Amino acid sequence: MDPNLQYWQSNDKSFLSRLRLWFKILDPSLVLSSEAEIQQARILLQNEGNKHKNDKVSDAWLLSLSSVHADTGSLISPLFRPQVFLPISAPLVVASLLPHKGVKPALFWQFLLHTYCAGFNHANRNATANLDNKTSLKQSLLITGTVAYTTCAGALPQILLKRFRLISAVTESFSRSVLPIPLSACLAAFSVMVVRSEEAENGIRVFDSKGNPVGVSKNAGSKAVKETTLSRATLFGTTAAVPNLLLVLLKRAKFIQRNPMIIAPVRHITTAIVFGLMIPVSFSLYPQLGKIKKEHLEEEFQSHASTDELFYHRGL
Repeated sequence: MDPNLQYWQSNDKSFLSRLRLWFKILDPSLVLSSEAEIQQARILLQNEGNKHKNDKVSDAWLLSLSSVHADTGSLISPLFRPQVFLPISAPLVVASLLPHKGVKPALFWQFLLHTYCAGFNHANRNATANLDNKTSLKQSLLITGTVAYTTCAGALPQILLKRFRLISAVTESFSRSVLPIPLSACLAAFSVMVVRSEEAENGIRVFDSKGNPVGVSKNAGSKAVKETTLSRATLFGTTAAVPNLLLVLLKRAKFIQRNPMIIAPVRHITTAIVFGLMIPVSFSLYPQLGKIKKEHLEEEFQSHASTDELFYHRGL
């Protein structure tokens, strides 16, 4: 078992403990570390990670957890590391939720957002099926198809506005305030589910309590993808919902009614803040080292498993 997974096994006890750890891992300054510094941190952890607890070892753990893939042991691309997810995707999320004047701007921002999200999902998946870290042709086609579909579907509110604006004012209100909420959640979940579908089809490695590989399970793969799908839907759905609910309340205030120009910046700032706060929350909803009971695994594991439950790397 990779040292990163061993650390999650020891420190992944509750939602609050995961949340505190993710706030540390998501420090954007960690992405500035060089490859040599990351390798030195890994060497330090192999020699002293389980023997000593000091600031140097703690910093090494954070650097390893944020930069090294737990399945392959290779470095995650700096563009798709967890600590840069907020700086890169937050502007894209804000722009994608804007009330654009035309369909083309909506398609442009949706394309950028879903392209990055698909890349992030792929880079941080469980890589049991691709331990050589190479992307298969099928996986490439899945990613391309996912980006194309989610881009077009994400622009659906703007398409409805352009088509039905003259027919009904209710349609305009629905397209701007209501539809983006379930749509954002569903498209985020769809991206994870399709990009990481190979985990359910081919299975992922499961470990015993001592970290020894027991085999590859499709049931564990399905569970890992399902949990990540729900966490990503929570992230994007909440980000779309909270600013709209806040604006509904603010529009009743006399100050806002006298100064309607404030609504736009309030929407943008609120979206960015909610998204930033929800990232560690959504990442913490489920353990990185998930558990699955023996009876929920395939028959081949019933005789091999020495305990009632096994462990798997959920991915991000």
